[in-house]
Amino acid sequence: MRLSQKIRLLRAVLGLGLWFFSQAAGAAHAIAWGEEPRYGPGFSHFDYVNPEAPRGGSAVLNGFGSFDKLNPFTLRGIAAAGLSELMFDTLAEQSWDEPFSMYGLIARDMEFAADGMSITFHVDPRARFNDGTPITAEDVRYSFETLLSRQAHPRYRNYFADVRRAVVTGPLSIRFEFHRLNHELHMILGQLPVFSRRWGEGKPFDKIVQDAPIASSPYLIDGVDWGRGITYRRNPDYWAAELPARRGMYNFERVVYKYFKDEFARLEGFKAGEFDWLAENAAKNWARGHVGPRFERGELIKREFAHSNAAGLQGFGLNLRRPLFRDKRVRQALTLAMDFEWMNRQLFYGQYTRSPSYFTNSDMAASGRPGPEELAVLEPLREGLDPAVFGEVPVPPSTALPSSLRANLRQALRLLEEAGWRIGDDGRLRNAQGQPFEFEILSYSKALERVAVPWVRCLEKLGIAVRMRVTDPALYQKRLDDFDFEVTVVLFGASQTPGNELIDRFSSKAALERGSENYLGISDPVVDALIEGLLRSGSRRELVVAARALDRVLRHGYYVVPHFHIASHRVSYDAKFGIPEPLPLYYGAEAWMLKTWWVRPEAR
Repeated sequence: MRLSQKIRLLRAVLGLGLWFFSQAAGAAHAIAWGEEPRYGPGFSHFDYVNPEAPRGGSAVLNGFGSFDKLNPFTLRGIAAAGLSELMFDTLAEQSWDEPFSMYGLIARDMEFAADGMSITFHVDPRARFNDGTPITAEDVRYSFETLLSRQAHPRYRNYFADVRRAVVTGPLSIRFEFHRLNHELHMILGQLPVFSRRWGEGKPFDKIVQDAPIASSPYLIDGVDWGRGITYRRNPDYWAAELPARRGMYNFERVVYKYFKDEFARLEGFKAGEFDWLAENAAKNWARGHVGPRFERGELIKREFAHSNAAGLQGFGLNLRRPLFRDKRVRQALTLAMDFEWMNRQLFYGQYTRSPSYFTNSDMAASGRPGPEELAVLEPLREGLDPAVFGEVPVPPSTALPSSLRANLRQALRLLEEAGWRIGDDGRLRNAQGQPFEFEILSYSKALERVAVPWVRCLEKLGIAVRMRVTDPALYQKRLDDFDFEVTVVLFGASQTPGNELIDRFSSKAALERGSENYLGISDPVVDALIEGLLRSGSRRELVVAARALDRVLRHGYYVVPHFHIASHRVSYDAKFGIPEPLPLYYGAEAWMLKTWWVRPEAR
């Protein structure tokens, strides 16, 4: 049987048993993936908010680099910070204390078809855009079809690719019909941002650049200093303020973003009182920079907030579109040259844990040899797989005793020699044509050097020359969109229920789509089949098995030199803020702050 036939067989096998779907009988206030929603029809608010949070005061945050547009949905340009979070409501709101549950927001309720091939949303009759006009099903259809057009960012076409069409069935009712069964499509349609047909006054969508959005928004734009800052003020007529999915949220009267050009200026600006809140990603800054008189006086507070987020994978991404990285032995050799243990000890104050998996910090990470359930997924694809996939899954190399960097570099050199590279008389690694092994690491931040330089020094011991290129964020994003780089830092965040985002990151189709997140250039029919199988999983168990199989295959490709992660958000903030308890389980730091914190009345 040919590999293409086996892939079709796997698709058919993984299409069975899909009937895990929740709330497939009648309209419901919420839908949950594989289980009942935590909050029943009469719930008043989410547990992780304070429903009595006082409203008022200002939150001043930081932006990085610059911005030139107010439309976050197009490819060209850099959108202002806060737009998506503060100005665009979605059909439903995702709960942060459940793996994947959606509660009605613009949609009063949702009706999922028993055959799993469509979902209908009923728009709340009270729903209004920020110009006071009603939100209709036609607006929802317009938003959906606009985001799928060539005028919007291509990620939306990948994300909603399995939707066949949107059908308006009434003034406040719209049905999305699917091409095929997909385990999360009905859920992610709840994440659809809705905006008005009047936004931009009839301009082509990709020409709507500096027009203030007309959407269902908790905030309005109060002022723009292009490239330097933007101010939002709370919408006094926000229709959804007291809905259960919004109660206790968006409590600041104003939200201001001030832009900074580099990390040093940003940190010093924070300590000087230029802004109020800072999430820290650099271990050195967290250990040594978040100190000073304002911390000592209690005006600023430094705290780590635990979370249960799947960590995904961050690392140096190797662009397979470049011939230098097409040999897997070369990619594995580059992975062997990173000494994480030394870096964590000497540079990062022991704060990090090495990330082994594309689903790090979750039950979806592959381990050891594939068990019977994984083998059932992998066996039909054996012809297209490296036999090593059926053995132990790769883990990042270690230099902890009894291992050593010297041993790892010797193994790396053997792999490079097998791939046709030899160290010449000048100490440079060269191929048979005499071409040197050299590449560039692209970044928008000098902070990368702290991670990259130790790796670069180890690569120099193998005769490899590496250049560092730091550019401004706008040019950096353009080069990523055009796949115009050799190596850069990639971050593949993970959800508790991975799904359509995998198409944009790892599919053959996305590898050819400018602006996709397939930065690595992976184009493999086996990976495509595994993603499709995961999307057709029929239970949490099937999802976990499918994710482990995909993880195993990706890790055997050595496409990323893995970095590290930490299971908490490191945040310093002004003591004026009130913070709700308990903490949610799955959340991003800035979105949580914007949605649920408040300014204490006595601190205003």
